[in-house]
Amino acid sequence: MNSIDLFSRALQFRPDGNVGTGPRRMADDSGGWQLAAFHVETDADVHADHWEIHPSSEEAVCCLSGGFRLYLRPERAGDPETVVSLCAGSAYVVPRNRWHRIELDEPSDIMSIGLRAETRQEPVTP
Repeated sequence: MNSIDLFSRALQFRPDGNVGTGPRRMADDSGGWQLAAFHVETDADVHADHWEIHPSSEEAVCCLSGGFRLYLRPERAGDPETVVSLCAGSAYVVPRNRWHRIELDEPSDIMSIGLRAETRQEPVTP
């Protein structure tokens, strides 16, 4: 049995109760939960210029080191974005079907846990 490098592979918690490893995927219709960790240096590494949504589940976004801001797109036009600041050791649960994005305050290690089925992205419009 070998250890798993979480910065290059994802853990996949399958519906049958087994845990496997595989590539980190933005969208995955395998039916299982994915735990993925990322070392990010710049806003480009976290697609800060794109909103993301996960229709199949909530998503736990965890700051392992560093710091970043998690933005939630307003649910009604004209309302402001919600901003959640995360520092090392903190997490936020993004509600199911809620558009969100990340901007870094500094290089960070981020972990996300969620179902990836039907995940979509769209550009942030000015």
